[in-house]
Amino acid sequence: MLGNKKSNLQVDKDQLELLQNAQKRIKQKKRLYVHFVLFLIGSVFFILLNLILGFGKNFKPFNTNWFVFAILAWLFLLLYHTFNVFITHKFMGKDWEQTQLEKLIAKQKQRIEELKENLPAKEETNLTESKKKTELSLNPTIIVAVAENNAIGKDNQLLWHLSDDLKHFKSLTSGHHIIMGRKTFESFPKPLPNRTHIVITKQDDYKVPQGIIVVNSLKDALDVAKKDNQPFIIGGGEIYNQSLSLVNKIELTRVHHNFEADTFFPEIDYSIWKETSNVYHKKDENNKFDYSFISYIRK
Repeated sequence: MLGNKKSNLQVDKDQLELLQNAQKRIKQKKRLYVHFVLFLIGSVFFILLNLILGFGKNFKPFNTNWFVFAILAWLFLLLYHTFNVFITHKFMGKDWEQTQLEKLIAKQKQRIEELKENLPAKEETNLTESKKKTELSLNPTIIVAVAENNAIGKDNQLLWHLSDDLKHFKSLTSGHHIIMGRKTFESFPKPLPNRTHIVITKQDDYKVPQGIIVVNSLKDALDVAKKDNQPFIIGGGEIYNQSLSLVNKIELTRVHHNFEADTFFPEIDYSIWKETSNVYHKKDENNKFDYSFISYIRK
């Protein structure tokens, strides 16, 4: 029933802090009031103790009754207490502390900017190189099947069907991010299982199945895949061209045959790339052409 519902009154962080500060101030003022009352009662008690009961009647330092000094000492403590509650709190409270902290932070920021401006050009170059190495430490890898004449496709279709190459592709890319252009993605009958698809397209409202990630550039694709220690770039031709200078490794299937094509893989510069593995396979009933699995790493 509506009448039985309880109202959940929530107090935000700022309101709670104001409430706590108000409660603290009330307690401080209560203690000061108690101190003041005790001062009055104590002063009367000291006077009666001396004048009526005669306690310390003959003790008069500087020809003054001792209770006068006792009352003055207590008055000093009362004034000090009052100063802390009202004056110190006003000028050196939380607002003052925050202001001092902000001033300190501003000075530190200014000092950091001055140090940055005075960095030698060589150090800036080293920072740039270090950044590049960090970017490459993700180990993005190109994976591609290439004919002898560097052909990779025609009319957005593969030029051959090699059963072993498909198995090789699956074994390497499973569990990883695969980065591709829109046309490469559209050449799939359906998304590949056990892989995170990242599709690069300039179309603003490109529709994809659930779970497919759409980005507008190769840089954005690599940013999305940065938690993957080895994302794979799988095509097409333009994406390969853009990524060749950004990757550390190439997994290449060389199909030993020439094909007519409209899409080609860039020529590999062997002054930059070092071949680390080359396994040759002859054609058989499941693989129409001779082929080799070749691995390259950046020198």
